[in-house]
Amino acid sequence: MSSERTEQIDVRYVAKLARIDLNEAECATFQEQLSAILGYIDTLKDLDLDATDTEGLPAVDDNYLREDVSRPSLSQKDLLINAPESAKGQIRVPKVVDA
Repeated sequence: MSSERTEQIDVRYVAKLARIDLNEAECATFQEQLSAILGYIDTLKDLDLDATDTEGLPAVDDNYLREDVSRPSLSQKDLLINAPESAKGQIRVPKVVDA
């Protein structure tokens, strides 16, 4: 199996996961775009970053998250008033998993 065919399978696989129907022309377009993106990533991998000064960059391990504090929220009754459909005290949503 050629690498071109393998990449074609990847485009269709990703489209299937995203629940997107693609025709042949769209698959070809996305394949070209995917190949260009992956080629650009390969170019970035070849860069020599050993001499790059990272002192001016912010520290990665800084934690700017707020303290987790419990606050009042909507009651179940108030929440269900805003729901398009509800049953047995829960929000009803359309089934998304095939049986």
